[in-house]
Amino acid sequence: MTPFRCWFLAALAASAVKAESVQKSGLKLPPSASVHQAEVKELFVTSYEAYQTYAWGYDDLLPVSKTYFDGRNGWGASIADAMGTMWIMGFTDWFEQAVNHTANTDFTISHTSDTVSLFETTIRYVGGFLSAYELSGEKYPVLVEKAQDLADQMAYAWVGDQSIPYGYIDFTNQQPTMDTSNIAEAGTLTMEWNRLSQYTGNHTYQTLAEKSVQHMIHMSTPLPGMPAQGINPKTGNSVGGYVTWGGGSDSYFEYLIKYARLTNTDDNSYADAWLTAADTSVKTLLRTSTVDDRLYLADYDDNKKIRHVGSHLACFYGGNWILGGKLTNNATLVRIGLELTDACWNTYASTATGIGPEVFAYMSGDGNYTGGTAPNQEQLDFYYQHGFYITAPDYVLRPEVLESNFYAWRATGDIKYFNNAISAIVSFKKYLPTTVAYAGIYDVNNVDSDKIDDMESFWFAEALKYLYLTFDDPDHISLDEYVFNTECHPFKAPPAKSNYGSDSGAQTVSSQPFSPESAPLPAVSPISALLRS
Repeated sequence: MTPFRCWFLAALAASAVKAESVQKSGLKLPPSASVHQAEVKELFVTSYEAYQTYAWGYDDLLPVSKTYFDGRNGWGASIADAMGTMWIMGFTDWFEQAVNHTANTDFTISHTSDTVSLFETTIRYVGGFLSAYELSGEKYPVLVEKAQDLADQMAYAWVGDQSIPYGYIDFTNQQPTMDTSNIAEAGTLTMEWNRLSQYTGNHTYQTLAEKSVQHMIHMSTPLPGMPAQGINPKTGNSVGGYVTWGGGSDSYFEYLIKYARLTNTDDNSYADAWLTAADTSVKTLLRTSTVDDRLYLADYDDNKKIRHVGSHLACFYGGNWILGGKLTNNATLVRIGLELTDACWNTYASTATGIGPEVFAYMSGDGNYTGGTAPNQEQLDFYYQHGFYITAPDYVLRPEVLESNFYAWRATGDIKYFNNAISAIVSFKKYLPTTVAYAGIYDVNNVDSDKIDDMESFWFAEALKYLYLTFDDPDHISLDEYVFNTECHPFKAPPAKSNYGSDSGAQTVSSQPFSPESAPLPAVSPISALLRS
């Protein structure tokens, strides 16, 4: 065993001594913070006013063509996702308008012909309504009622005694789509459904969500503590053996430590499972680029090969490791989280627009295998200058790099993270404006890139909220008092426990042999407006 490995395991064992504060004590904002915060508010105002004018009540504004698209069942996803941000920014009139819309919307039926996504509806609508209910002082019980309407229909995703829910439900007949799922879809429900149980007194919601995660925590895995991405709800078995911190798996890992913190549960299995996944990742997935020593978490494929790939979606991991490292008093995990955040920010700083790409790749001491084609000369040239190369150049208003940067700022107070956020504002204001509001771009390395005709609701919920809070009073929505769901909807947490996880700092790994099934997997985090005909 290497000296680092011995030291890391000792750090894990010692991590249960005391839960460290997540935020840096006495963190103060630079004098310019209010100016930049006002800039973020203006981005929100411009975006939301355009939504009100051209897409009110529908899910997404299509800002290039000045029309709308319903990709989330037509309930007004942008309204649900924007409510918490409105409240935090002080737009109370808009908040009241949003509550009124929600109160007058029937959530027991889909307003489109689409089935309902358990995952997306939970994180955007249920999470958005319950967080807004909390933030507004629990003055609007209709928000809980509407979240419950949705959950009562989505509960049909669990069939019989199955622990794993199906990913999609037809609200007209309460029938799920009998198809494979992934661990993110099935394992990103605990925070929202726990809160729904808390506010309704019906513990069925919490029981269902926990049952799914507990199954995944204790199932056989291709790597210790890291379930494969795909899962079959009918059998509860893994589908394939692909392991990643990226899309399809990401928020399963994210919620393990967040659920432990939000609930202060005495069940250590959640925190222990997260620590085991982190330990395995350090041992098996952590890679350093041969240029600039950038730190990444690689993927592990069905053939047990390391894939040297990264993604905007996966870049949440920096912030998650900072949070988890603080909660388990593990300075090693915090340091790695900061290095992961820096590498992800480098994907922004290195492009012509100052905005990061959807997917990228890199080389490390063990090669450059990605599972795809080898890099061309242009990509190699880019790599040797920046320590990564772009494989999918689009930007669809995703928040994950800003998210990790926010955690890094609140945890360290290092001015570079504050300045990173300023840089993002400059880039957004310069390269994302379109006919009305703001849109993604097809090529982040082209200053004249065409725009993507969609303004996803997470622009309101996540990208603009993380930016705004970076420039806000650190005591407002403190990371020591709130836990964010994966859509950046904050939930009020009780005072932190003295420790998270058991004394050993690792879960008991299943002794069952890993024998996955073979079947097609669902699309990972598709942008519904881009799939329209």
